[in-house]
Amino acid sequence: MDGPLLAIDRHDRRPIGVQIVEGLRHGILDGRLRSGDPVPSTRGLASELGVSRSTVTAAYDQLAGEGYLELRQGAAPRVAQRLAHAQSPVTTVVAGPRAPQPAASVVTGARLLDLRPGLPSTARIDERAWRAAWRRAAATPVPGDIPAGFGAPRLRAELADHLRHARGLACEPDDVVVTAGTSDAVALVASALQIMTDAAPRVAVEHPGYPSARRILERRGTTAAVPVDEDGIDLGALRGIRPPPHAVMVTPSHQYPLGGRLPVASRLALLDWAEHVDALVLEDDYDSEFRHVGPPLPALASLDRSGRAILIGSLSKVLTPSLRLGYLVLPPNPRLREAIAAVRDDETTPVPGIAQEAVAELLASGALRRHIAAVRRDYAHRRRLVQAALGGIRHAPLSGLDGGLHAVIRLTSERAATAVVERLAGEGIAVASLADYAAVGGDGPHGIVFGYGSPTDSQLAGALPDCVQRSRRRRSVDPC
Repeated sequence: MDGPLLAIDRHDRRPIGVQIVEGLRHGILDGRLRSGDPVPSTRGLASELGVSRSTVTAAYDQLAGEGYLELRQGAAPRVAQRLAHAQSPVTTVVAGPRAPQPAASVVTGARLLDLRPGLPSTARIDERAWRAAWRRAAATPVPGDIPAGFGAPRLRAELADHLRHARGLACEPDDVVVTAGTSDAVALVASALQIMTDAAPRVAVEHPGYPSARRILERRGTTAAVPVDEDGIDLGALRGIRPPPHAVMVTPSHQYPLGGRLPVASRLALLDWAEHVDALVLEDDYDSEFRHVGPPLPALASLDRSGRAILIGSLSKVLTPSLRLGYLVLPPNPRLREAIAAVRDDETTPVPGIAQEAVAELLASGALRRHIAAVRRDYAHRRRLVQAALGGIRHAPLSGLDGGLHAVIRLTSERAATAVVERLAGEGIAVASLADYAAVGGDGPHGIVFGYGSPTDSQLAGALPDCVQRSRRRRSVDPC
């Protein structure tokens, strides 16, 4: 590749990486590069331009995150397939002060642009490593019995090793229980609580909080709503529940959905409360791999000294929800472990053995670790794009962006939130209302919740900023 498409101006105040991004982006948008066309390797382009390879790599990573390039390990980088050349150029945070331009269309056929929270990007999955893991799993001898109740030994060992490095959690393979995602993990603990209490267990839940987990717990017992503040669960309100609940479920690393982070002192106070009232603490650690602001705080399970904290994790946000694979990390609590084992004896593991072996291979090969590093950069960049597009709007503060893959826009009333959700749906954009997360109907903050992990940067730039611009013109409703 040569000519003006990637002319680097050494006197330009913009960084070299920004010039590379701009040059390739405009070359794609004006049709000089078309879907499927190869682009130079990072090494080749760096040599041609006389810049560092890391600068080109960062530029390619940004363009891949925006949806312009496809990067696959072992294959030449290419312009993304099915790229809409008719869309207007998209200005990213690092490319300058211009406001993002809307895409020509955010809907393909009858499909929605799904910005509901909880969906990760799968564009960065190393397909060669993915297929190789499944081939190796399929090559193992065909077993003649059901998978082990607590999970395949190799997967449990790999998950324990992963948690030691990713969360600083000192656990052993025997502490890990493989589950079919977070829902199965919550149901398993709730059933174990029924055995331990010989009654319908009472579980305190965050308000607002994770609605699916709350419904699962309500089917097996009762729940008590505990309000959250800017940091997370309100410990004063939790202590005031009478009689004390048998357990509490929390999201301390990134409160779901508001985004608060429980300080270490509050984490220790929560564990002290649990020990005092003989309760369990269910720690939903759903997206701690993606911390964007500040260092990660220790998991409750790593601070626990009385065998109360159960860590619940999942690969849904890390890889794909279609795997339906998660895990529990159990504390040294014999009664709890016996109850979990009793439930698994009757309700055998729902995760197929071949899937467990494939995921163990992804962990052992380092493919999962590399994937997390790659998407972490993508999500951090996409987060900055969201902040640039939606930050600073009067009466509609943006929050929840310190970690994870979603954000919250607070509005003044439920009526305003409903109007925004419905208007976006009419445009083919799906978001969630904050009211959907309320543990007490008709109570709690108002606003919308949207995910920024799954869509490309260009899709986000075409959807949310467009909504903001329309809302600013319509003074009769609150801006989104």
